[in-house]
Amino acid sequence: MTKAPEKFRILILGASGFLGNALYKELCPYFKTFGTYFSATKEFKKNKQFVQYNLEEDDIYEILNLVKPDIVISALRGDFNAQTIAHQHLSEYALDHGAKIIFISSANAFDAYSKFPSYELDKTLSHSVYGHFKIKIENMLLRLPKKQVAIVRLPMVFGTNCPRIQELKSHIENQTAVEVFPNLVMNVTLDKKFTQQVHYIINRKKHGIFHLGSTDLVHHDDYISELLDILSSKKTKLKQVYTTNEERYLAVLPKYNKLPKHLQITSQGVLEEFAKI
Repeated sequence: MTKAPEKFRILILGASGFLGNALYKELCPYFKTFGTYFSATKEFKKNKQFVQYNLEEDDIYEILNLVKPDIVISALRGDFNAQTIAHQHLSEYALDHGAKIIFISSANAFDAYSKFPSYELDKTLSHSVYGHFKIKIENMLLRLPKKQVAIVRLPMVFGTNCPRIQELKSHIENQTAVEVFPNLVMNVTLDKKFTQQVHYIINRKKHGIFHLGSTDLVHHDDYISELLDILSSKKTKLKQVYTTNEERYLAVLPKYNKLPKHLQITSQGVLEEFAKI
């Protein structure tokens, strides 16, 4: 990656979470990168680039005025109403200061469509509270000038120490059954690849909607089974959960905003990361 101009100041909202922290580690060598955290651990207290932020009590304007970011990446988690207000204030700040917002969204913005995978320009529709929330924020941000917004939709994300992997390891250790969904067709990605992709979007000043999932599709039960085999030689029980008798798609595939080949990933590429450990 080429070194970016020093004038870029990036604020990551939710930099103490799994994805937010991965982004911070990827971007901080290249940009003036700041982050917010909720739980005051020693690691975050010591880091002068981190600011404590309670989504439900603090005014985001205070942090925005303190950091004066050129780019804000939202990887927030927490109360949906509080997040909505925070993003409204963030939108006003972006409009007033010309800042860019990169919003981390989800495949759940399409969870009402079960017959096909979803592409960047497909109409969003969700049956879940989480999906509804993501769509609401997306629509709010898409009212801003086009060049000031990048919506990043993610499928299931894995990483060496991510919550999903920790949960699988706990099942292996405790010899408890792992729930799998045999009819669920999805795609996946890796935290490291995702952070490189966002880095590229920033460097190249890209805007619009991006689907940052693997370029291929997998069945949830087969994939989790393969992953368990890589993580341990112990045989782990699977509990098959059928929500429908037909195949159900929850996948975000890139079609219009494809990134360069070296920034694309396959489901096998994600598994290979764990095979190295």
